[in-house]
Amino acid sequence: MSAQSSTSSLTALQKTPIAIIGMSALFAKAKNLQEYWENILGKVNGITEVPESAWNLEDYYDPDPKAPDKTYGKWGGFLPKIDFDPLEFGLPPDTLEALDSAHLLGLVMAKQALEDAGYNQGKEFNRETTGVILGGSGLWKSITPLTSRLQYPLWKKICQKSGLSQEQTDKIIENMKAAYVPWQENSFPGMLPNVVAGRITNRFDLGGTNCVVDAACASSLSALKMAISELIEGRCDMMLTGGFDTDNSILNYMCFSKTPAFSKKDCLNPFDATSDGMMVGEGLGMLVIKRLEDAERDGDRIYAVIKGIGTASDGRFKSIYAPRPEGQIRALRRAYQEAGFSPATLGLVEAHGTGTPAGDFCEFTALNEVFSENNAEKQTIALGSVKSQIGHTKAAAGAASLIKTTLALHHKILPATINITEPNPKFKIEDSPFYLNTETRPWLSKGETPRRAGVSSFGFGGTDYHVVLEEYTPKLPQGENRIHHRPQSILLWGQNPEELRQTCQKALEQLQSPQGSQVYIELQNQSKSAQLPLKVARVGFVATSLAEAIKLLQAAVKQLQKQPQAEAWEHPQGIYYRKTGLLLEGKVVALFPGQGSQYLNMGREIALNLPEIQTAYQKLDILRTKAGLTPLSAGLFPIPTFNEVDEKRQTSLLQRTENAQPAIGAFSVGLYKTLQKTGFKPNFVAGHSFGELTALWAAGVFTDDDYYYLIQARGQAMAAPKGATPQGAMLAVTGKVSQIAQWVEGMANVQIANYNAPEQVVLSGLASEIATIEKILSSQGYQVTPLPVSAAFHTSLVRHASQPFGKALDQVTFHAPQLPVYANVTAAPYPKDLSGMRQLLEAQLLNSVQFVQQIENIYAQGGYCFVEIGPRQILTNLVKQILGDRPHLAIALNPSRQKDSDVQLSQGVMQLRVLGLPLNDLENAALTVKNPSSKRKGMILKLNATNYISDKTKALIGAALQPDSPAEIEPSVDSQTVESKCEEVKGSENEEILASIPSVNPYPSDSQPLSEEIPTLNLSIVSRDQTVTMTMNNAISNNINPLLQAFYQYQQSLAKVHEEYIKHQSQSFQSVLQLLKEKEMTAVAQIDELSTPAAASENSKFDRQNSEVSSVSFPDPTLFKSEPQPLRTLEPQPLNIAPQPLPTPEPEPVHISPIVNYLEPRQPIAPISIPEPVSEVSEPSLDSIQDDALSQALLEVVSEKTGYPTEMLELEMDLEADLGIDSIKRVEIMGSLQEAFSGLPKLSPEALAEKRTLAHIVQYLREKMMVTEKKIA
Repeated sequence: MSAQSSTSSLTALQKTPIAIIGMSALFAKAKNLQEYWENILGKVNGITEVPESAWNLEDYYDPDPKAPDKTYGKWGGFLPKIDFDPLEFGLPPDTLEALDSAHLLGLVMAKQALEDAGYNQGKEFNRETTGVILGGSGLWKSITPLTSRLQYPLWKKICQKSGLSQEQTDKIIENMKAAYVPWQENSFPGMLPNVVAGRITNRFDLGGTNCVVDAACASSLSALKMAISELIEGRCDMMLTGGFDTDNSILNYMCFSKTPAFSKKDCLNPFDATSDGMMVGEGLGMLVIKRLEDAERDGDRIYAVIKGIGTASDGRFKSIYAPRPEGQIRALRRAYQEAGFSPATLGLVEAHGTGTPAGDFCEFTALNEVFSENNAEKQTIALGSVKSQIGHTKAAAGAASLIKTTLALHHKILPATINITEPNPKFKIEDSPFYLNTETRPWLSKGETPRRAGVSSFGFGGTDYHVVLEEYTPKLPQGENRIHHRPQSILLWGQNPEELRQTCQKALEQLQSPQGSQVYIELQNQSKSAQLPLKVARVGFVATSLAEAIKLLQAAVKQLQKQPQAEAWEHPQGIYYRKTGLLLEGKVVALFPGQGSQYLNMGREIALNLPEIQTAYQKLDILRTKAGLTPLSAGLFPIPTFNEVDEKRQTSLLQRTENAQPAIGAFSVGLYKTLQKTGFKPNFVAGHSFGELTALWAAGVFTDDDYYYLIQARGQAMAAPKGATPQGAMLAVTGKVSQIAQWVEGMANVQIANYNAPEQVVLSGLASEIATIEKILSSQGYQVTPLPVSAAFHTSLVRHASQPFGKALDQVTFHAPQLPVYANVTAAPYPKDLSGMRQLLEAQLLNSVQFVQQIENIYAQGGYCFVEIGPRQILTNLVKQILGDRPHLAIALNPSRQKDSDVQLSQGVMQLRVLGLPLNDLENAALTVKNPSSKRKGMILKLNATNYISDKTKALIGAALQPDSPAEIEPSVDSQTVESKCEEVKGSENEEILASIPSVNPYPSDSQPLSEEIPTLNLSIVSRDQTVTMTMNNAISNNINPLLQAFYQYQQSLAKVHEEYIKHQSQSFQSVLQLLKEKEMTAVAQIDELSTPAAASENSKFDRQNSEVSSVSFPDPTLFKSEPQPLRTLEPQPLNIAPQPLPTPEPEPVHISPIVNYLEPRQPIAPISIPEPVSEVSEPSLDSIQDDALSQALLEVVSEKTGYPTEMLELEMDLEADLGIDSIKRVEIMGSLQEAFSGLPKLSPEALAEKRTLAHIVQYLREKMMVTEKKIA
């Protein structure tokens, strides 16, 4: 076939791929693209109850779906408020309330998308050939009030029919009109969806096509299709596309309620067994697209590439509204025909996934049919829906899904779908190519095939769209393009501890100021490049947010005040301090762990945030795929499970030698390369068992490719032969090694494989004999722990591995080590001759690991700071046991399986920096917040999806809703009759009171008046909050004071009616109390005999509380008098800081209802003699005493075993995640506790291993003691 005919067979998108180069997003709980992506990664649920700014639940909500004119849906996704400057977009303020919020927010999103693409206002580009095509539906929340205002003829007829006079009718109609935004010249264009695109092209001076298309819920992808055509056909060179939907009005809720389609739950869970409907959301999402070759030519940052788009209609079906699989299947097939590859090559599908049972089942049926064609693989493609987090954003739904998927490809991350607890069994998803991805996971590609994804969007009326995306592989290396935050390091220093404390205090105050966010970024950047002289005092920690940084800095200041003379300390929350640094040159040791340290999702967070780990895993995946093996990622980051059986199966699969060793090796290499970026250079390297191979690589003995080949070959060689049942097992034993050796001598097929610590060895041998000696040693009081391995390593039982591993060694090239590598077999450095190195490495498989002597020899040669580079902290703990009280340092970079691996890595680097190693941070610069609020002085509005209403209009609406005088609203026909009936109740005094009530504006302003600038509050955070609260309260009280005075006088006149009744009730109550007092005197005499000082103290507390309550007086109405002031509402800005605790509580805000209640006149009541209350007296129980003693003893033992001061320990701390206490250390701690409490029963190591916190251990001990006590009794 000729090149010309080959080219002619290509589809339009194959010839001209389209690049996505910029994006913006505004969705529930996300003000910008960065927050949207971080919410997706963090599995944030943006669904909330309908806020008052949208509509009133009391007016319209009814749980009964059949209730007329009511909605049973009350949950949804609502936009947060963002800054909007009318002047920036050339919009006169008096036009704003005539415009639907989509017009205003659309301008902001367009600006952000263009800026994200690098095309801001100052950059030159061809505006003449740049167009805007967006997806959107009718702007009903703007049309509704304007239409409602025109219903006055109907109101007039109803009023007249109800007997109201012409004057009364006119007054009512006038008020009803005033309750709606008035018509003006901008009203018509302000309600038109197409003008949203028109305003953007107008403001940004764009000359290409502009329009808005409506395909219901598929509108965004419909707009994308048209925008792509503009580029492919050459009419435009750049397009802004996407979708918008800001309508969560009551009309919208009513539409979906009467369909009916809403869920009755408080969460949206598509594809779940319990899914029962959808929830609507608001949102705007925009994308900037160009032809790929143009984007590459112009140096644009490319997020992803559009490879195909398929569209279809459902055709004739039973209902215009019902989804039809056949139509969706057509769209899917057309998309992949245009893309030119099989859908089986995808790794992610972002489904329409609305949560309706019928819709989800229809969609899955279509997907399953298309993706199963010529594809026998099961559960290899992640399936999800962002609607679970933000709701169904209708016309913007396709844009929300497309942006999510584009960012997933860009970051190589499979994002989670939330709220799924059990897949819908009707799907039989386990027999399909799909799985529901409920966890955020690294996305490793399938061999050398690029990552690919699909996005579906379907709309009412049978309109179906599907887009195919592919990751972009740059021709030249690009910088870090991650847009989400990762843990950040903060390092502070001073010439001495006191100066450091002052520095920390000052930094804390600045972080708590209104400029705290900017200060936080400055501290990060300052910390990244800091190289400290050894003589200065320093403290460091890692934070994931401003709030956490404040919390950690508060703890640091407190500890510095408490221990001003300490040489060094480490706080359990991850704060590291030294009075001076240490000179560690020539003393740094890198340790690499071996099999048994692996765990599921090992290094997951690091792989999400930093490239080195994922690159290491990816290389191994490609190697295994070429060898016909299952990719490593399938076992390391397995698909999410929904039951314990599947989870145990996944754990068992990773424990298999052929999987565990390569996984540990790849993770260790990724960690080491990440650490090298900071400037880390060890002086010695060593490994434990398998880890020795990694140590040789780190010393330069093997290239990367040879190392990956060897770790795979070693794992394959040491695995049990095919068809054979694994017969080997290993057992860690704690005790005197000489005594353990004597027991081992009696076992023919058991030997000591690892000499791990002075009092810890690992036995290896036949599984049956290992089980036997486990029982023997356990009965003799030894602490035993079975290890999660699948073979008897370092014994003759793995002799089958020698030959294949030897052949693998022959395939690689050995190089002279650049660092001393200490060997397990000899406990000495590897020989320098290459043949000797090879022989020693091969012999290691069958010989014991002399780890104790290995560490001793390194220490003797100057090794001082031991850094474990790999999963968990097994070697770190062994080093501490080996070196004991001798000066040394031991640090693990990934100590806990439960904690965030990226946080732990950052903490490890911070520890090394505080110690004195001249390292840089893991990143060169802090990630700044994108799209900051406008700093322009003037009218800065806070806008969300609710249409803007000016202060003037709010005042008119408020006045219209105020009640008129009763005389003005009574029907004219019955006015005299009613007046005569009410004469006894009404009086001139009360009429004067009612007439004196002023009107109150019930609509506080959302913005500053045009004539004023936003006030700058240069006060402390506490003062600022108090000032805002007092200002608001004063403003409220100034308006309600006349009302309250009137109400008070009115109530006084009515209160006289109750006086005699109250007196009668008081006398009756006095008699009852007298009887109770006589009964009580007897009880007091008996209880006094049991009184204790503690009980007396409690009684005194009760007495004080009683006296305080009895002394409370109701406020006098005159206290609320103040000089009239204009009502001005301040809207406090959100602050991401934690205010310092105050020495005295802040006054509670004034609430109108309680004040009115207090102002009710109360007639004096006859004095009532109330007997003194007597609290029940009891001595502390034996149980509580034992619990206290156990808790304190446990804290002291843990302190002794871990080095943490007892004051830093809390019972709720996680043993492994917070304190780094592994299963062996737990047994040691329990052994010490049993020595302190001789009455403690024998404890099960298995049960003990399940206890997560110190509190759980105390509870477990108490339960065991209770069982023992019952048996004795």
